[in-house]
Amino acid sequence: MRLTDNDPWLKPYEERIKRRNEYTYSRERSLTCGGDISLEDFASGHLYYGLHRNEQGGWILREFMPAATEVYLIGDFNDWQLMPVYQLKRINDYGDWEICLSEDVMSHGQHYKLFVKWIGGCGERIPAWCRRVVQDPNTGVFSAQVWAPEEYKWQYNSPSKSNGPLMIYECHIGMSSEEGKVSTYNEFRQQVLPRIAALGYNAIQLMAVQEHPYYGSFGYHVSSFFAPSSRFGTPEELKALVDEAHRLGLRVIMDLVHSHAVKNEVEGLARYDGTRTLFFHEGQRGEHPAWDSLCFDYGRNNVMHFLLSNCKYWLDEFHFDGFRFDGVSSMLYYSHGLGESFTTYADYFNGHQDADAMAYLAIANKLIHKINPEAITIAEEVSGMPGLAAPIEDGGFGFDYRLAMNIPDFWTRLITEQSDEQWSVGHIWYELTNRRSDERTISYAESHDQALVGDKTLIFRMADSQMYWHMARADRNDSVDRAVALHKMIRLATAATMDGGCLNFMGNEFGHPEWVDFPRQGNGWSYDYARRQWSLADNTELLYNDLECFDKSMVQLLTEASDLASSAAELHYQHEDDHVLCFSRGDLFFVFNFAAQQSYTDYELELPRGVYQDILNTDSPLYGGYGLVDQSILHYASCDAEDCKRCRLRLYLPARTALVLRRTDTAPWVETRDAEE
Repeated sequence: MRLTDNDPWLKPYEERIKRRNEYTYSRERSLTCGGDISLEDFASGHLYYGLHRNEQGGWILREFMPAATEVYLIGDFNDWQLMPVYQLKRINDYGDWEICLSEDVMSHGQHYKLFVKWIGGCGERIPAWCRRVVQDPNTGVFSAQVWAPEEYKWQYNSPSKSNGPLMIYECHIGMSSEEGKVSTYNEFRQQVLPRIAALGYNAIQLMAVQEHPYYGSFGYHVSSFFAPSSRFGTPEELKALVDEAHRLGLRVIMDLVHSHAVKNEVEGLARYDGTRTLFFHEGQRGEHPAWDSLCFDYGRNNVMHFLLSNCKYWLDEFHFDGFRFDGVSSMLYYSHGLGESFTTYADYFNGHQDADAMAYLAIANKLIHKINPEAITIAEEVSGMPGLAAPIEDGGFGFDYRLAMNIPDFWTRLITEQSDEQWSVGHIWYELTNRRSDERTISYAESHDQALVGDKTLIFRMADSQMYWHMARADRNDSVDRAVALHKMIRLATAATMDGGCLNFMGNEFGHPEWVDFPRQGNGWSYDYARRQWSLADNTELLYNDLECFDKSMVQLLTEASDLASSAAELHYQHEDDHVLCFSRGDLFFVFNFAAQQSYTDYELELPRGVYQDILNTDSPLYGGYGLVDQSILHYASCDAEDCKRCRLRLYLPARTALVLRRTDTAPWVETRDAEE
């Protein structure tokens, strides 16, 4: 097995990994009736359940509610009354209910729900498979909406998978406006997508797409899994957003929440047919103690059907290019990973793992890549479970990438717990490159998690209230200078050492001030912190503009480096006392001087022979620096007369500065002269 061959420390657990794989294959065989149907056909529940037009032009509604005794369709078309003519019929022993209606009974835009009776109770329910849910602005009540517009006409294909690194811009539609409001799909498409494309990113990751009752949940308490959130606009407007992103060369990744669901009963799946066990575990196992939500029972075939169909639905219907699976750690362990240290490999194979959840994740990855071989899947997983981003046949789970969640935690600890003089460049290198060699990762210095109220972004931790008064170029101080310099260096070090891709949360590229806090009772339902102040980055008198300019240069440099993705980060030099670090990716050499006060003249580095040109410098005036380095100078690595393999480069390294040098065998002017001759 390749997973254990690549990592001998996994050898003692090889049999358990094989049994895990065998169980996954057995679950897949069970779902596909021993292979009589394809996995893609199995994951087509959204084409059968929910509200659809029938062949006669009327309506047909089907839902799976095995514990229900009576089910009625209610809506504004029948004054929300229980009427025999609108009663669904149970059509099989499995638990399917169905009603067929003529075309004139319901029309586009009308509202509806189900009224369900079960032994010992009854209540209203929004259909689990519905594709459109809206909230009454006056009463706050949610209901399903009949949605049958003209079919959207797609104009652009998804960009092909790039050979370069995946550069992801993490976005939240609602808070993407500078105004204090909930922004829309259309506004994001028109105003924000061009900004992202201009910065050089090649992918966006959309949060909060699935409908959720509480806006302040950041989209992670999902109620209707097949309905794009209506607070941002219509499904067609979301499709237009994806279409435009594809035109701009951006792949679109959806933040997919299959790890848990909101506890709401009317709006969500809780006690959908009168029982909680239709979708979720009973008792404590069915409740997430930290998230106040319900946990899916992946051992139930109907849950597998529901969630796998959900994956296929978003790929087929909205042309998403893949998913970032949220809360994978919570899925893997009975403990949800809470209170566990995961210090040895035994912690991953001690019997506390959910075999059904692991099977679901592997099967979901297999399905997604069958539907779209170029699809992107990313695991948000904090425990370090080996094999998440390894192929299933090798003993893994089949994700393309895993998030390097240790990195933002490391930077936060470093900034808050140590003075600059205590920083260890060796420790920085270790944390940025400490990963499994057989799994690709998405590196990031900070995401939305670090921006939430109660936490702080990196630059806000470093500059704090000084950002309110001293981010103008003409009125900067030492605190802001430090924060701006380290912000660039941290982001460059994180991105340059990536192994697969890098991620940035919307606005962090220019050091967006303060935290993210959605409207809630505790802040007077304010939108002041649930927006993005793009005008700060657009103001050329402010350092925010300089930080954005640096991010643009950095992203474009890394995405255009043809050999970056195929070359490993190679350490060339580290000096703890001097706080100097140097490593390379292909012909790009990255030199960092993390010293707070000490600049170095003619600092000597032993590097490969060649000519080195400074192509990116964090101290450039373009990026809020002081221009202490002359970037027009070419640097030559001269060799010892006794040993031609030992070449030395001498550089001027100002304090808190990073340089990116491109190495060539000959000077550019020599190449030009040869070409002319």
